[in-house]
Amino acid sequence: MIGRTSANQSFVRRLRSDRQGTTLTEFAFVGPVLILMIMGLFDMAHTQYSSSVLHGAVQKAGRDLTLENANSNQASIDEGVRKQIATVMPSGAEIDFERLSHFDFADVDEPEEFTDLNSDGICNNNEPFIDSNGSGRWENKRGKVGIGGARDVVLYTAIVTYPRMFPMFTMAGMPRNVRLEASTVLRNQPFDEQSDRNTTPGNC
Repeated sequence: MIGRTSANQSFVRRLRSDRQGTTLTEFAFVGPVLILMIMGLFDMAHTQYSSSVLHGAVQKAGRDLTLENANSNQASIDEGVRKQIATVMPSGAEIDFERLSHFDFADVDEPEEFTDLNSDGICNNNEPFIDSNGSGRWENKRGKVGIGGARDVVLYTAIVTYPRMFPMFTMAGMPRNVRLEASTVLRNQPFDEQSDRNTTPGNC
């Protein structure tokens, strides 16, 4: 009995001093975190690069849209942006475009004016407003859909949505899809006189 106890104690001492497999055990703890960090860095780098390419493409498209013949070339201008951004995007990327024309730069990204009778910050309860874009309802952007006419200010926006390239996004608490947006604001060339500002009063 004493001999068996001594042998067990000796085995335990050898087991404690045995360091074989330590590296494998440590890697099992550190490896997943390291891999997640590396994938995260690649994901961030790709997103930043894609954003840079998108902004460059949108800037050129915005300049092209201000030319006199832009109305007939909108499709080809959009296609140019699609082709340029497709070189860095994974398959399944969706690209949407938004064009809003304004009378002046001060109107860009501004809501339509309204009289806040109940001071709640919301256009409601039949409160009067100025229908700047002729939509017939109050909107949080004054711009009219399209590129407008002579001397109008155009806000051109491209929105790209695509699935992440790496599969471990859920472990990092990130959404499944990446959404990038780029905008540019330019005034149309003065190939003609600008139309007068037309607004219509309405009620929310």
